[in-house]
Amino acid sequence: ATLNAYEVTKIVTTCPHCFNTLKKEYPDLGGNYEVIHHTQLLKKLLKEEKLTIQGGKFKGKRITYHDPCYLGRANQIYEAPRELLQKLDAELIEMKSCKSKGLCCGAGGAQMFKDAEKGNKEINIERTEDVKETKAEIVATGCPFCNTMLTDGAKTIEEERKISVMDISELIANAQEL
Repeated sequence: ATLNAYEVTKIVTTCPHCFNTLKKEYPDLGGNYEVIHHTQLLKKLLKEEKLTIQGGKFKGKRITYHDPCYLGRANQIYEAPRELLQKLDAELIEMKSCKSKGLCCGAGGAQMFKDAEKGNKEINIERTEDVKETKAEIVATGCPFCNTMLTDGAKTIEEERKISVMDISELIANAQEL
């Protein structure tokens, strides 16, 4: 009701969970909006030449991309983030579990806010080990929860000096040579 009162027609999200909820659940409540993820917006702005990436701060860097569950498997958005990363002139290295077979970061279902359950290994550690296996210097994310979980994973396996975790929007913003 609040969004409709303000006559909202388009919503841009940075959170894939919010993207999914607003896109798939709000219409049942009378909220019919164009909902786009920030990676889709950035791709559109680049295509329309309203945003440019100059310089090559990431040229030659090895970057892997972690597919957030609610962006990838739940909404089949795989290419927009990858197309943005390719604009950085970096080497995009895919993890063994990616796209429709992507592995959760461990935050889903509010898991990041509760104590670990029984098992051999925390899921964010498993996923960070997948990142480490690629020998990537940077893991790009499109979700603030994934960013937190992978950052914590890198600290836990003592790889935080070797693996930077960055949102795609941060990479785009920092791509300019100073």
